[in-house]
Amino acid sequence: MTLDPGRLGESKADLAERLRTLRNQADRTQVWLARRCNMSQTKLSNIETGRITPGIVDVLLILRALGVSSQVETDVASLARLANTEWQDKRSSWRRGLETRQAELAGLEGEATTLRYFLPAMVTGLLATPEYIRASLAHSPVKTSKTVAKKLERQSVLHDNTKQFIFLLTEQAVRWAVVPSAAMSVQIDHLISMSRLPHVRIGVIPPGAVVGRGPMNTFTVYDQRLATVETFTGRIVFQDARDIAEHLEVFAMYERHARFDDAARALFTEWADACRS
Repeated sequence: MTLDPGRLGESKADLAERLRTLRNQADRTQVWLARRCNMSQTKLSNIETGRITPGIVDVLLILRALGVSSQVETDVASLARLANTEWQDKRSSWRRGLETRQAELAGLEGEATTLRYFLPAMVTGLLATPEYIRASLAHSPVKTSKTVAKKLERQSVLHDNTKQFIFLLTEQAVRWAVVPSAAMSVQIDHLISMSRLPHVRIGVIPPGAVVGRGPMNTFTVYDQRLATVETFTGRIVFQDARDIAEHLEVFAMYERHARFDDAARALFTEWADACRS
């Protein structure tokens, strides 16, 4: 299935209309279909009117109860996957204010219990020093002072011992010179400090590690319910269980190649010393 960002908004309405049409074509009532799918009529009504977006499992239950053809099932399941994907472009974030995006991220972090971050290019704001954060936002065409403050405020979540944070970084992510060398040494030292928090694991894929799958992009997985992928022009939010499962699988593969604890801190110390020298 080709992902067309322009279709993401309309796909939810398309899915609702398609499911409603298929039920009517099968000459079945909502009451009958809801019972066959073991869901409430209210939920089915909300699905058919687009008030809620059903997951793939619910869509397949509905399609199989209606006895549609395998081709129709494939087409509608693809539409459901698209409906469970959201595109958030950076221009919209700039218009709304980057600090609004920080509030949204804080909400996701507040709701999740286990958070996994794969960082192939740069350090995430949760682990960044103020100078690093300011420099990373220098390209933004809007004022960033409030955003910097919000990013620093978000870092308090790392001290919530009811959560588990796992950060995986490549060597490039750690050493990419966002700020001058002296400030980079402070940034890397900060990673060492944060890695000592009991519920924060910071791993690094060491130089020379043979990893068959390339680090395509930054992504974050919140529990097992949502994954976000960062691009230059925006971010994609996946809620389809298959997309989330694949990102968890990729994360686990990289995690097996990473060094943690003292082994990771030894590399960080070496790279911080190189910046100081």
